Amino acid sequence: MVRRSRSSSPTRADVVLGLIRAEILNGRLPPGSRLGFTDLGRRYAVSTGVLREVFPRLVEQGLATTEAQLGFRVIDVSVERLSQLTEARVAIDTLITRQAVARGDIAWEAEVVAKHHALARIGDEAASSEDVSEEWLAAHEAFHIAILNGCGNAYLVETAARLRSIAEVYRCWSWPEQNRTHRDIAGEHRDIMEAAIARDADLAAKLTETHIRRTTELLISARTAADQPAP
Repeated sequence: MVRRSRSSSPTRADVVLGLIRAEILNGRLPPGSRLGFTDLGRRYAVSTGVLREVFPRLVEQGLATTEAQLGFRVIDVSVERLSQLTEARVAIDTLITRQAVARGDIAWEAEVVAKHHALARIGDEAASSEDVSEEWLAAHEAFHIAILNGCGNAYLVETAARLRSIAEVYRCWSWPEQNRTHRDIAGEHRDIMEAAIARDADLAAKLTETHIRRTTELLISARTAADQPAP
């Protein structure tokens, strides 16, 4: 049987997935909140059938969970889970980064530089506004994934990408407080890019670990401050 190729145009499910993903990452669908078929069907003017396709894809991306009798929910968050997530990301991302630097070819170098340029063109302003730009989120993910792709192991890259999606939920969890801390995110990305294409695996891995841990430290600090009772 000849399999029909899928159109490159996004389906209704693709569009709704992008909308719900943006709502989750910007905190408008908060951690732990229920993803109801009726409410979201009315909100996005789509059928239950479309949402039955979308919700499992959110689970695959690590942005939602599903349990018998409870249905679908946005993933819950806590400082303990964030710490565990950070340890997992550091272990996997540094491993893949070392492999990518060792195995990546000239085409990989060009892709890393191109994705970094695209991210830099958007600028840090898009990352520090109250609503994080979908354009920045996409460019940020594309830059980091471009580096990891050099390892040549799709399973490792998919695992890292899933953990990165979960980490973005934490980013919005304490975004307003985190933005009060000055941080040269653009400089961190530039340094990682330069170390990678210079084939300095130790430095690229070290900078990647620092980048991940610094984000976690700021998130925990911001969350702790937000939870403190007002004087």
